[in-house]
Amino acid sequence: MGQPSIDLPSRLLRSLTPWLDAAHWRIAFSGGLDSTVLLHLLATLAKSESLPPLRAIHVHHGLQAAADAWPAHCQAVCDALGIPLQIVHVTVQKGASLERAARDARYAAFTSATRINDVLMTGQHRDDQAETLLFRLLRGAGVRGLSGMPATRALGQGSLVRPLLDVTRSELQAYAQDHGLLWVEDPSNQDRQFSRNYLRHQVMPLLAGRWPQAHASMARSAAHLREAQGLLDELAQIDLAQASMPGGFEWSGLPSLEFAAIAGLSDARQRNALSHWLEPLTRLPDTDHWSGWIDLRDAGNDAAPVWRLADGELHRSVGRLWWLSGQWLRTPVVSGSWHDLSSELRLPHNGHVMFIGQTPVGPLQIRYRQGGEVMDLAGRGHRDLKRLLNERAVPGFVRGRLPLLFRDEELLAVANLPGLDGSALQGWRLHWQPSDEDQGLR
Repeated sequence: MGQPSIDLPSRLLRSLTPWLDAAHWRIAFSGGLDSTVLLHLLATLAKSESLPPLRAIHVHHGLQAAADAWPAHCQAVCDALGIPLQIVHVTVQKGASLERAARDARYAAFTSATRINDVLMTGQHRDDQAETLLFRLLRGAGVRGLSGMPATRALGQGSLVRPLLDVTRSELQAYAQDHGLLWVEDPSNQDRQFSRNYLRHQVMPLLAGRWPQAHASMARSAAHLREAQGLLDELAQIDLAQASMPGGFEWSGLPSLEFAAIAGLSDARQRNALSHWLEPLTRLPDTDHWSGWIDLRDAGNDAAPVWRLADGELHRSVGRLWWLSGQWLRTPVVSGSWHDLSSELRLPHNGHVMFIGQTPVGPLQIRYRQGGEVMDLAGRGHRDLKRLLNERAVPGFVRGRLPLLFRDEELLAVANLPGLDGSALQGWRLHWQPSDEDQGLR
């Protein structure tokens, strides 16, 4: 049963001590038991403690008729407690997993609402943690997945905090009954076609009947695995530090690693380091999909291998691994003549270019490499562009995107490549900003 519900406020306050200087505390308020207790606990603490301003947010998914009454219920509860409520309506994308799609829509709303130095709290508890561990175990998760839900993580411009992970569902029910709280019951929580509901209603009671401490033991195992994952993260940081030396082309803004430093590790350390590096960039691949890394790693030196992942692509070129996403995966389109040379020229799907220093005499046009281009270099005569790019070890995926400055059919400059990007004599250079998107976060 755990500690009595009367002790919940002090336990909650202790767990939230690191967050007392936050700008706001926002409570994800579904109207169900867990979030209702969390909201009531915080409203009660606010009467006697100096807490950040409290606000609640209710996400309405619109997936079932019963849910249409929940915003009004949540508003009434918040009005009675004197806590402002924000109601957000979201559209859940259709897909194979309705549970996952609803969660994605919900957390997108939470992310949008969380400002700088804000804390958003959710009401997951110890029983939820045990169910998460078992659910992920049955799906074949690794250490990261089996470490369960973290007590805190980054969210938007602030932090997500789960302050009730050491509290049982029975303790929350006892607190709600002791204080006469009313909450809504989601009918879908009884639908055992959903995997989590099946575990909650069919499997966990059987386990708890045979092993009464099953929930506590599983939550404790998740904590052990979180500690193990922390050690793996430290090892990944050590390995990535060896692979993160600059390799040129920093102006691209692309995350990259030295290939040899990663390939020289054991297979397990390769996967560990790459998982740590890729985690902010893309949804991580499952075990079977890691064969794509093996193919990329073992490809010949004259190949240009690509590993396609959920939110982008990993390329191997000129001795480095490069992460490409967003505009880098779209084909650039020639934008026509450049008339106002004093202003930057926007390039469809390819950022923008501008002159640094003087401007050359027009008419000028930006084009992209088609093959066979020749450039006249002072003291060297006419040189094939392909050979010039080879000399500078330009990655293959960059070559077709490099803005080329032409006057009629004369190639005047190749953006961003020293010695090719303009005229020192005339005092101008062509500068390319490849993308306005953030390549470092998904």
